[in-house]
Amino acid sequence: YKRPRRAMVQRGLLYDQEDLPYDKPIIDSAYVMMPFTKRTDVKTIGCLELCMFAEGSRHQEEIIVTGTKGRLEAYLPENKVFMFRRPDYKQWNDRSVPPPPESIREEIFDCSDVKETHGIDAEMPTHGGYHYSSTAVEWYHLLETMETYEATGRWEPDVSLQDGLRAVEIGLDASEAIVNEHN
Repeated sequence: YKRPRRAMVQRGLLYDQEDLPYDKPIIDSAYVMMPFTKRTDVKTIGCLELCMFAEGSRHQEEIIVTGTKGRLEAYLPENKVFMFRRPDYKQWNDRSVPPPPESIREEIFDCSDVKETHGIDAEMPTHGGYHYSSTAVEWYHLLETMETYEATGRWEPDVSLQDGLRAVEIGLDASEAIVNEHN
């Protein structure tokens, strides 16, 4: 993916209503949309909704990805991923009406067991805080990659330095859009 060219944002400073000891306001809620280009003929829009007030809700964290083939929904602390597959034209040929209920396919993946979910045989720390052992999983994969490199000379991390740089660029683009939008 190429770096997004622009970001559209709407942000809030709702904590500004409270009497907090911070010198600068905290961006505590935002909605960011960014276009990406996969190929010259394929455009994708990435969306991020930030809400710092979700601690008391049913799903404190949600990741939802929607595409032409269906939708994925991941929820914490429920630790489940829901996959919905869009009916094909044989199952749903009249697109002017909702799809027949029997054509809707849903799979639910329970991700509560960190070892099973990530295919890890080693001893893992149990759930600690809001990160649900994600740091332990990341360290496990990094150490596994390093062991593979020492044994074979192949360096194939799950997440590359380029991926990390892209994530920082996206964050900078979003931050810049927030500042420009509201100045």
